Amino acid sequence: MPRPYVVLHNEVSLDGRFDHLNPDLGRFYALARRWREDATLVGADTILAMEDELAQEEAAADSPEESADLPFLVVVDSRGRIQRWRELRDQPYWGRSLVLCSERTPSDYRTMLADLGIEAVVAGEERVDLVLALEELSRRYDIQTVRVDSGGILNGALLRAPIWSTRSAFCWSPAWSGATPPAHFSTPPMSPAHKNSSNCGWWRWRPLRTTWSGCAIW
Repeated sequence: MPRPYVVLHNEVSLDGRFDHLNPDLGRFYALARRWREDATLVGADTILAMEDELAQEEAAADSPEESADLPFLVVVDSRGRIQRWRELRDQPYWGRSLVLCSERTPSDYRTMLADLGIEAVVAGEERVDLVLALEELSRRYDIQTVRVDSGGILNGALLRAPIWSTRSAFCWSPAWSGATPPAHFSTPPMSPAHKNSSNCGWWRWRPLRTTWSGCAIW
């Protein structure tokens, strides 16, 4: 069964870290828009990191009108941890919201989603089967391009599957962002002056074969 074209798009240091950066979000998302995704795929941990910010927003009483011009928001949450769905649903960046669940996702969580008009896509037994989930997104919603906006856990799962199509990294230079967590290189954190450096590059990779054995830079 066909699956969407999957783009892993992150802003990182050249040694592969997310921390100790001062990202230029405008530039990052300007590049992201070039992929023209039908859906933005996000991990639960990424959304949970936003909950304090979402808690300060007043949710609309009714479901907002969905725009066909905006991508789906697709969140992997098999354990039913995200509770700020009203506020998340009202964000102006996405159209419809979907949640990827498993057979073990709590039934009361799925009921809450249904009450909010948010569809749950069940794929997998214990955890979300990402291969099956992507096939369902293609079959049920005609989603053809997915941009992943997440951290290392979801990125790693997609790389191991392997079901990614392109790896896109907006990289900063100087290369070294800090001493933790472990990465290819261990160096002291960058100074504030280095963090604001305009020296950067946009790298893109794609797998040479459908079974992982290497990548090509283009």
